[in-house]
Amino acid sequence: MAMRRRDFLAAAGAAAAWPAFGAEPATGLKAIGLVGVEMVTGAGTIILEVDSDKAPITALNFLRYVYMRLYDGSKIYRALKSPTSPPTGLIQGGAKYDPARSPPPIQHESTTLTGIRHKDGTISLARRALGTATSDFFICVGDAPYLDANPSAPGDNQGFAAFGHVKEGMDIARKILAMPTSPTAGAPEMAGQMLEPPVPIISARRL
Repeated sequence: MAMRRRDFLAAAGAAAAWPAFGAEPATGLKAIGLVGVEMVTGAGTIILEVDSDKAPITALNFLRYVYMRLYDGSKIYRALKSPTSPPTGLIQGGAKYDPARSPPPIQHESTTLTGIRHKDGTISLARRALGTATSDFFICVGDAPYLDANPSAPGDNQGFAAFGHVKEGMDIARKILAMPTSPTAGAPEMAGQMLEPPVPIISARRL
């Protein structure tokens, strides 16, 4: 069965809240252009490039979590697989409802504003309703245009906030996507998508 944007939206995002976007942390955090982030997981290392020019709100939000080491000790906990061969879909990680790791949500940056589309290796921010995104992110394994904004569609048509891409380590993302999932864990709409066991995020550091 093909995935649809509504299927992902039903289960995505964490509900905790980060003071309004604006002031940087006291020690300062600045980013211009593509910023490298090394994410070490229990399955291997993924090198990300975060685009702070095209998606400044979302990219700097992600970098704040990196800077404050709030991803350290979190998990990649979800593998949404499509029935293709080889498998495509996405992997999702982050704080997963832990309020201590998800200070208030940020403003949504649509793909129509940033021009960053959901293609193979794109990293994007998970959400529920608009303006609810916090720490949880996902990496596309294969192109996923159904996650882009589509202003002509009915209902919530703003898609997800893509903000960078995987520079190295798509083999690790594909390995995680192929890992076993629980048939029952999570909300009913997430049945069969929760990794069992989840993959630990050991560290995430700006390069």
